[in-house]
Amino acid sequence: MLTIDPKEISTGKLHGYLLGAIAPRPIAFASTIDINGNPNLSPFSFFNVFGSNPPILIFSPARRVRDNTTKDTLDNVLETKEVVINVVNYAIVQQMSLSSTEYPKGVNEFDKAGFTMLPSDKIKPFRVAESPVQFECKVKDVIFTGDEGGAGNLIVCEVVKIHISEAVLADDGSIDQHKIDLVARAGGNYYTRAKDGFFEISKPVSTLGIGVDVIPIEIRNSAVLTGNNLGMLGNVEQLPTLETVNNFGKDHPEFIGIEVTKKHTFAKRYLSKNDVESAWKVLLLK
Repeated sequence: MLTIDPKEISTGKLHGYLLGAIAPRPIAFASTIDINGNPNLSPFSFFNVFGSNPPILIFSPARRVRDNTTKDTLDNVLETKEVVINVVNYAIVQQMSLSSTEYPKGVNEFDKAGFTMLPSDKIKPFRVAESPVQFECKVKDVIFTGDEGGAGNLIVCEVVKIHISEAVLADDGSIDQHKIDLVARAGGNYYTRAKDGFFEISKPVSTLGIGVDVIPIEIRNSAVLTGNNLGMLGNVEQLPTLETVNNFGKDHPEFIGIEVTKKHTFAKRYLSKNDVESAWKVLLLK
């Protein structure tokens, strides 16, 4: 058995062991605004529910291990004392992952990930319209566990309003676990789906996806491509070059000149195989 003293290994390695062993973890998709009203959206898997009277949720945007900086979510919460915690199901997991890209401060992750901003009833931060359950919260306390990289910042939230999509409710009014189809975080690139178990999504930590907002409108409004499909397309750093698209067309003449619905259907097939580059080439062919 491998035996470890946490003080004798690097924080990064310890972080990996913790995330690999303590899983699956629910995901707090946290929506905040800064003091000037600029929205921010980011997922955190150091999260759970800790009481129902009053209803208390706690999540932790930990200090970054690599450079000991804090995240915009923490900064915003300290300024405004409000947050919406949206739950994540399988239908939005790719877009959620894209939103975790570390875009520069001031960039709206709702736009980048292709989510709809929905006004809250009791607080200022926006809700994610596509999330099946949204918790409007007032921040009761922030507990700082340290000041070094990797230290947690426990944000203690009291739920002041809950919004639940009727599409995930059972006949008796309770939440149907099959209908809500939640996902949770594990170690590395792994997630787990309540229905089907583990799957992988590459973490966009070292890359900067172009974002759903950059995708041409006719693709964004596709009747074929889903939000997850758009999240995958928006997670590329750059589009294929004209030369590579033309070469692809020479090898696949069956994709040239076809009508939009068929083109999007073929692209979706490539996306189902995680071949995002080929999907983009199909979409870009004239």
